[in-house]
Amino acid sequence: MSNSLLSSINHIVVLMLENRSFDHMLGFLYAANGNVSPSGQPFEGLTGNESNPDGSGGSVQVFQIQSSDPNAYFMPGADPGEGYSATNSQLFGSITAPTPPIATNNGFVTDYSYTLGWESNEGWSILQGTTASDIMAMFTPQTLPVLSALASGFAVCDFWFASVPTETLPNRAFVCAATSQGHMDDKTKSYTCPSIFGLLSNNNTSWSVYGYDTPPLTRNNFPDITNADDSHFGQFSDFQAAAANGSLASYVFLEPSFDAAGNSQHPNYNVAAGEQLIHDVYYALRNGPNWNQTLLIITYDEHGGCYDHVPPPSGAVPPDDSAGEYGFDFTRFGVRVPTVLVSPLITAGTVLRVPGAATPFDHTSILKTVENRWNLPALTARDAAAVDVSAGLTLTTPRTDDPLAGVVVPVSSSSVPNADRPSHLQEVQADLVAQLPVPDAQGRTRLALPPLRTNDDYKNFIRSHMQAWQDSRRRLALSAKS
Repeated sequence: MSNSLLSSINHIVVLMLENRSFDHMLGFLYAANGNVSPSGQPFEGLTGNESNPDGSGGSVQVFQIQSSDPNAYFMPGADPGEGYSATNSQLFGSITAPTPPIATNNGFVTDYSYTLGWESNEGWSILQGTTASDIMAMFTPQTLPVLSALASGFAVCDFWFASVPTETLPNRAFVCAATSQGHMDDKTKSYTCPSIFGLLSNNNTSWSVYGYDTPPLTRNNFPDITNADDSHFGQFSDFQAAAANGSLASYVFLEPSFDAAGNSQHPNYNVAAGEQLIHDVYYALRNGPNWNQTLLIITYDEHGGCYDHVPPPSGAVPPDDSAGEYGFDFTRFGVRVPTVLVSPLITAGTVLRVPGAATPFDHTSILKTVENRWNLPALTARDAAAVDVSAGLTLTTPRTDDPLAGVVVPVSSSSVPNADRPSHLQEVQADLVAQLPVPDAQGRTRLALPPLRTNDDYKNFIRSHMQAWQDSRRRLALSAKS
């Protein structure tokens, strides 16, 4: 699908948010127009008649979240099930996928009911009044004006799937390395395979990874990025500065703030805060000198247990010969996730999908786009088989209009629930950071995670230990030169 206009792009910027399905965020994008975009393209959205059985003989229909609803921006009120077994339950009505794996997508309400039960018993964060029916609550263009305006003002991919039907870390591994090395849950926190960052370095192409207000988690996931030079890494303010002064790398990967009070949009965190982040990323790029040569890809690592009506397809290419956990063979994709492409070289109202029965877009389509732009080899068989997104670039003269002009970023009227609790990904990052060797005054190294309780405890440890490790690396490098 690659086209010549991809060569006009000198900066590919990826913002990967957390745990939301396509229908949940963008299903009603073009509902008022009969699911046809302004440019006349069909759009696989919601009609409003979709439903799921509730386990008691009833049926729960999808419904629209109103900004005036209590806790509107914290829907669906708790963290739905997102692992491999939970995803199977949502798609097939059983924790074990049938043969052949033909999904009905009828298990979202019953799986959420089960999840709310065990989360309540274990003291997880559940907003008062939350019920299993809330998994059928969908945002609208009115409640998500920033994401929706970019989706309709540039391009939306309505058949973009998570790479694997499971939770966060395996899917983030696919967007960075086109494989999870057989792993299908978050118990494995780091991988031994090459990543896109190492591949770019080996081919003298620049790259950067930015955390939001802490060092980026991604740095600790792969050996060829962990030990890269510190100049490749920063925080959101550093990204904004690079965008403003024209020093953006060729490939930029952005993380949100993963903490409970942050802007990742992970359920049940504040979705409005994520709208502000998307707004800020867009304007950092748009207002910079590199805008006309930039492609911004906004996507989500996985569906997070949120409802979607499209059965994920089979036909995925296994990335390698890694034996999959839970007997998974990597031949089917995960659930649809929102993906929006933003560039002044994209026609407004574009709905981009892979035609016919060809391999659909998944997270490795990002890798394929990077590889095709800078003539890089594939990392695995999965990204070798992927389709890039260059077909969305159709304009030879960059647009000057601004689809976000006049759009007001929403603000939640509710307070963040359990904002002082550490998030799962904070715990993952702290565990990885603790493994970085920092010699004490006697030159001895202790690899241990100190007692941490609160969100701030985790943030402070991640910042301080990463800084101590970076300082010790610099001292070693200077002593080696002397």
